[in-house]
Amino acid sequence: MHPDKNTTNKTQIRPENPLLLLPTQEKLTLGCPLLDRLLRGGLPCGSITELSGESGVGKTQLCLQLLLSALLPPSHGGLSASSLFIHSEFPFPLRRLSRLPSHFSSSSSDPLDHVFVAAAHSPADLLALLSRADALLARSPSPLPIRLVVVDSVAALFRSDFDNNASDLKRRSSLFFKIASKLKEQARRFGSVVVVTNQVVDVMSNEEGTNGVRIGNYRELLSSGRRVCPALGLSWANCVNTRLFLSRSDEVVGNGESDGLCVSTRTRRRMQVVFAPHLPASSCEFEIKKDGVLGVEAER
Repeated sequence: MHPDKNTTNKTQIRPENPLLLLPTQEKLTLGCPLLDRLLRGGLPCGSITELSGESGVGKTQLCLQLLLSALLPPSHGGLSASSLFIHSEFPFPLRRLSRLPSHFSSSSSDPLDHVFVAAAHSPADLLALLSRADALLARSPSPLPIRLVVVDSVAALFRSDFDNNASDLKRRSSLFFKIASKLKEQARRFGSVVVVTNQVVDVMSNEEGTNGVRIGNYRELLSSGRRVCPALGLSWANCVNTRLFLSRSDEVVGNGESDGLCVSTRTRRRMQVVFAPHLPASSCEFEIKKDGVLGVEAER
């Protein structure tokens, strides 16, 4: 059978790697080239990134920096966007946010005009807030759309009201999945960056990972000389797309007279990629300064 004269015989060309044709995923800068390099450009839109670490390591400070970074134009790694900050540990650190340098934002208006704050007191309260946030994300009161959602911290909401029995553990896992499902839906629907902070707990057993299950790229996580793991267990670990671990350690930098007593120490902080679909096992030292959370070049 001969083809019709008006029919063109077309050959479908398939690329060797179809992923090459996919658009580059939009990312939000952390406000530091070294930290952005660790994360290959920043935090990805459309997914959940967790920052886990002990108290005082810099989780909240980095989140505050992200609020200002989101205001930057895409040409500078930002999203030209406002932010929603949901906090469960009180009060909201307004003074710390106002003290951050203005160079993180190119907006001519007050950066605080583009940060919307809400308080969550329980997991159910957080779910209700996220449901109401749909309207806020769809139509921002600010001239800029809201494309960064921060929950600080998710672990604080689960400190009480749950016992260590089968019924409560099942109910807790159900809430994990509902919260994560809502956050992922909003991340995909609005092209948002979602960041949640998590605390850590001490690892008492000799088994690797959580209950003998290794999670991510690292056999063990150390902070302040202790073996730790992110809180909320394996169920919550399956709810986040990317887990970044922030740790710190104290280093002796000076000695006393002949008695050799320590007179000076310095704190060293590190960010590690525990797991991520787009990142290899890697880490970077960072410092918290007046200029912000900044990476430290590795010594050679």
